[in-house]
Amino acid sequence: MAGLQTGSPTPEALTVHAQSRVLEIRFSDGANFRIPFELMRVYSPSAEVQGHGPGQETLQTGKRNVTLTGLEPVGNYAVQPSFSDGHDSGLFTWDYLYFLGSQQEQLWQEYEQKLKAAGMDRDAPMPEKAGHGCASH
Repeated sequence: MAGLQTGSPTPEALTVHAQSRVLEIRFSDGANFRIPFELMRVYSPSAEVQGHGPGQETLQTGKRNVTLTGLEPVGNYAVQPSFSDGHDSGLFTWDYLYFLGSQQEQLWQEYEQKLKAAGMDRDAPMPEKAGHGCASH
């Protein structure tokens, strides 16, 4: 889902609802989704979240109250949100936003299962990143 697939629905309206923390997006096929910022942040397509291959994902926690601090267009195929926790490296293509919107229920279930398996909950703070040890010591 790196770019806009030929024949894919395109967005006709995009509205940021800051108070309810959702991105509302209406597509050319009539689909209308309200995607919570938390879901967007937890499933960000960035390498920081997804890793560089299967099994390298980083489980995101503590994102329930994350907000959007910016939303920049990227060409005519994507947007790049900036989140209140400083994350701003994910490019959300129209295809990926459609996927998030249409699969919300399943994605939430998968997220909750991953949290449970890790012994975590949605509101747990993100673990500190491990520091890089100095090889000379």
